[in-house]
Amino acid sequence: MKFVDEAIIDVHAGKGGDGCLSFRREKYIEYGGPDGGDGGAGGNVWLEADSNLNTLVDYRYERLFRARNGSPGQGRQCTGKSAEDIVLKVPVGTTVLDANIDEVLADMTRDGERVMVAKGGRGGLGNIHFKSSVNRAPRKTTKGTPGESRQLRLELKVLADVGLLGMPNAGKSTLIRTVSAARPKVADYPFTTLVPNLGVVKVDRYRSFVMADIPGLIEGAAEGAGLGIRFLKHLARTRLLLHVLDVEPLDVSDPVAHAEAIIGELEKFSPALADQERWLVLNKLDLIPEELRDDLCQDLVKRLGWDGPVYRISAATGEGTQELVFALMNAIEERRLREKEEPEYAAEQRSLRERLEREARERVQLIKAEARLARLASQDLGDDDDDDFDDDDHDVEIIYKP
Repeated sequence: MKFVDEAIIDVHAGKGGDGCLSFRREKYIEYGGPDGGDGGAGGNVWLEADSNLNTLVDYRYERLFRARNGSPGQGRQCTGKSAEDIVLKVPVGTTVLDANIDEVLADMTRDGERVMVAKGGRGGLGNIHFKSSVNRAPRKTTKGTPGESRQLRLELKVLADVGLLGMPNAGKSTLIRTVSAARPKVADYPFTTLVPNLGVVKVDRYRSFVMADIPGLIEGAAEGAGLGIRFLKHLARTRLLLHVLDVEPLDVSDPVAHAEAIIGELEKFSPALADQERWLVLNKLDLIPEELRDDLCQDLVKRLGWDGPVYRISAATGEGTQELVFALMNAIEERRLREKEEPEYAAEQRSLRERLEREARERVQLIKAEARLARLASQDLGDDDDDDFDDDDHDVEIIYKP
């Protein structure tokens, strides 16, 4: 399956059927009269959220969708048949925008949620509507109105309670494998994770949350380097971020420098995302002798100037992961309860999420525009080395297991 999280499609609702011009002709009836029926309505175009879908790949190859036109009216006051609506299924978490005016039309966050994106035209009137005492044989009808047409931009953001971020090979995929049933690829080289992976973390029988593993970031990701910019937007809907830090990098580099680079990329990409609550998770402690762990962790936290929650784990062995999972579940439930009981807090959280999505969308579009300009400039200079560049290149083969 190919993971595609953006698509642009054109939708056209059906035209209404024309009204009918007809006169009554019946045996033994001396005076006839107009009996032209109305035209049928054109088909509408709907989008419906479906939890069984997890990618917009279907709209990567088929981008034009037209509803049928309504049938014209007929004699004997028969109304033309209205056209059937067409329903396009999209994954839960899809934001629908009008591509021409960059306006959000819908944010589809619930399974089965429907939104009409193009309304069909109304049927025209038959000549029966125009008879009067002075006009017994009207020859006037009206045409059916055209249906709406729109160019839509679909943006998919995974719905998760907890988002993982960090450098490549920080152990994010190993962590989500340890605490959930998800099985993302794990290997000892960078960029093993190429697409977001979702895992359902079950704490108790009726207590669970969703964790998202986002491809690793590198310095310069906010300017388009690496894969991170492509998927950072998926963190916009998370309630809590886990900053996974490798305490013993393979290249013997400074973990503090890695953490500061990630924080800097978040601030460049979206100030609202950088302000979101984050927990620091010090991973791969199994590689550090037990007698040196406390000093190492305290030194890292001190040099980083971190004043938030800190958890020490080994995702490979499972050490410390249960304590982390229970703490996450408690924090998520506390937020959910607070949103129900405090309307002001709920409104504040909605405003924050809207700001996150707006900043993420603007940043992604800016990077794409800059890349497009750079490609055009290179073509003007006769440089064809970048012919295979694709702004919408999400064709990564994956097996998606939420």
